Amino acid sequence: MAEKKNYAIISLGGKQYVVHEGERFLVERLDREEGKTFHPDVLFLGGEGSGVLAPKAENVTAKVVGHMRGPKVRIGKYRPKSGYKRHTGFRASLTQVEITTIGKQTAARTAAATPAEAPSVDVAPKGLPKGYAELTVAAITEGAKNWNRPMLEAALAYEQEHGKRKGAITALEHALAAKEDH
Repeated sequence: MAEKKNYAIISLGGKQYVVHEGERFLVERLDREEGKTFHPDVLFLGGEGSGVLAPKAENVTAKVVGHMRGPKVRIGKYRPKSGYKRHTGFRASLTQVEITTIGKQTAARTAAATPAEAPSVDVAPKGLPKGYAELTVAAITEGAKNWNRPMLEAALAYEQEHGKRKGAITALEHALAAKEDH
């Protein structure tokens, strides 16, 4: 007898798909970058003899594999006896999505994910402006004009280690360069 697998019915781009773990499929173009994971809307979660309609938790994890174009569809118009001929073409913009997990994470997956996340919590550098981690790039750009050199250096070190936001790093480097000129 075949073993029952977990499956889910998800909604992406206004369409519904029945998906299994590890499955790859094409959907209309999504506005997510390649390699990013996301949680699609789950309508039904089933398998192993039971099912849950509209589960509350984010039980399905999907990954954007890549963006591509569909096959070219040729469209021709023709009217007899008048010489009217028109040709045009169409290629759909598609995204390939892979379903990475379905259902609740097992204890082994949770235990494996927890140690990897624990070392990432580091102590902030000394002299970092108060509440820096919650600041947006725009707030950092504005605030950097008034910060002193040790605060700017600490913020730049923190950003290069943790945030890696290009806009914030650029703003902090420009503020440091302006402090050197004066």
